[in-house]
Amino acid sequence: MGIEVNFEGKIALITGASSGLGARFAKALAGAGAQVVLASRRTDRLKELRAEIEADGGAAHVVALDVTDMASIKSAIAHAETEAGPIDILVNNSGVSTTQRLVDVSEEDYGYVMDTNLRGAFFVAQQTAKRMIARAKGDPKKQHRIINIASVAGLRVLPQIGIYCMSKAGVVQMTKAMAVEWGKYNINVNAICPGYISTEINEDYFDTEQGKKLIGMLPRKRAGKPEDLDGLLLLLAAEESHFINGAIITADDGMTAQ
Repeated sequence: MGIEVNFEGKIALITGASSGLGARFAKALAGAGAQVVLASRRTDRLKELRAEIEADGGAAHVVALDVTDMASIKSAIAHAETEAGPIDILVNNSGVSTTQRLVDVSEEDYGYVMDTNLRGAFFVAQQTAKRMIARAKGDPKKQHRIINIASVAGLRVLPQIGIYCMSKAGVVQMTKAMAVEWGKYNINVNAICPGYISTEINEDYFDTEQGKKLIGMLPRKRAGKPEDLDGLLLLLAAEESHFINGAIITADDGMTAQ
């Protein structure tokens, strides 16, 4: 018996969609039939992505979102539902990092990472879930999905990015807490923990001597590509994954198995 995943009629909100993994997540969901709402601070980049998606036959909307600002979060979610309709799927992807030893972390560094990666992710999920819960009370069979983008750095400490590791470990526990509390409303909350994925942000680094040395230490001596996460993303977003809740799933080519 074959299973065909189809997201026609579904509305998916993707944060941090202006580049990297967020842009790829949006393309993957749009390609599977979902209407996607692209959210980030860089709306010029979002408009370019919307044009790409529409050229490929998909449907996309653009909303401005600063996940560090509660007013912006509430406004963006309201705008998304006005433009596209009730959100069925949230891909909670916004994230930033700094590189330094812990003894060199400033208050500004700490706030920059935590406000986006943990505080921002929490309140985006919370404000979206409030609307999902209200709909579930009216229709108990209605299914919703929240997919938090964590990292293998939330499962093991990686050098020079300790604050990032701490923030993503928080996302891991946040995912479990949300899954337990919101599962009764048919909101499945899961997390993807990618390993080293080559994007426009880090591809130049992977070409340096230090970057090549890092890649050489991985099990198959390669970095992933954003599209390598498509299958897992679509699985967790689909209604067929209704029995997967509170899962923390690595997609790291065996990195954390070492």
